[in-house]
Amino acid sequence: MKMEPSAVILAGGKAQRMQGDDKGLILLQGSPLILHVIERLKPQLNNILISANRHIDEYEKFGLPVLTDNTQGFMGPLAGIASAMDHCETDYLLTIPCDCPFIPDDLVTRMLSCIKNNNADLCLAHDGQRLQPLIALISSSLSGNLANAIKAGHLKAERWMLEQNHCIAEFDDGRHFININSPDDLAAAQVMLKTNRPQPT
Repeated sequence: MKMEPSAVILAGGKAQRMQGDDKGLILLQGSPLILHVIERLKPQLNNILISANRHIDEYEKFGLPVLTDNTQGFMGPLAGIASAMDHCETDYLLTIPCDCPFIPDDLVTRMLSCIKNNNADLCLAHDGQRLQPLIALISSSLSGNLANAIKAGHLKAERWMLEQNHCIAEFDDGRHFININSPDDLAAAQVMLKTNRPQPT
């Protein structure tokens, strides 16, 4: 196993608040949302996976491994994380939603430092105002625990994560953690990219 984390970009949801459009492929400033995430992640780590359940051919065009859920029926982000953990060959797996295009440039180092300093198995990001449960650094040792939770029907990501031996990495600029959950969010992100893009931390 390798100490440097792998990452999985979670793009397997239904995106109901975006009229069912595949969020990872929605354009922000002319580029798919997921590409913004990839470009933020690539300088931070080497092994990036994509979790998707639709438009697999489109996601494969980004040149990264594309995984589908092991379960049927859009069971939520934990299903995508579990599938990624099955393919993870590193000590830790970082999870990032495909609709979070402004993640900090030091996200990986700060979360890895937090998990080591606290001797934890899982680290969650906090944006200064609220917890971001889908931005998490998870020890590969939790793979079996997660699989058992899903089999038992426990599908709430935040609940499962907080039940683990966890720590919280505090960040102080919530703009880095903006999620594109609606057409209004997308319009606001377009404006922010033009006028006030979050600066590297």
